[in-house]
Amino acid sequence: MSAVPHNPALIPPGAITPSPLDIAAQQPKTAPVTGPAFGEVLAEKTAQVQFSGHALQRVRRRGIEIDGPTLQRLQSGVDRAAGKGARESVVFVDSTAFVVSVRNRTVITAVDRDHMKDHVFTNIDSAVIA
Repeated sequence: MSAVPHNPALIPPGAITPSPLDIAAQQPKTAPVTGPAFGEVLAEKTAQVQFSGHALQRVRRRGIEIDGPTLQRLQSGVDRAAGKGARESVVFVDSTAFVVSVRNRTVITAVDRDHMKDHVFTNIDSAVIA
């Protein structure tokens, strides 16, 4: 007994209907995109400099004022340090030194001019004047 080879020309049009799986595979379902793009959110999150609890204590205790322009300059300095491959940096903004973990974009401590006289910065691989 010999098997007859399948010949698609012998099947009349419309005799075979596609299965729901075939239809789903042909028409991928996509939800409408709403909100900001992933790249925008990522850029926003990575661009923001955060302050550790220790740094916030130092800022408050030493009366260091951080206004919008100061924060922008600090972020710019961290961006420049990151661009050079720095890991731990001291970023000078006017008369304040911010020790920053560049990888985490986190200020570790802040030192004003009055407290800088006897201060030694350790574990720093770069310095930025912003």
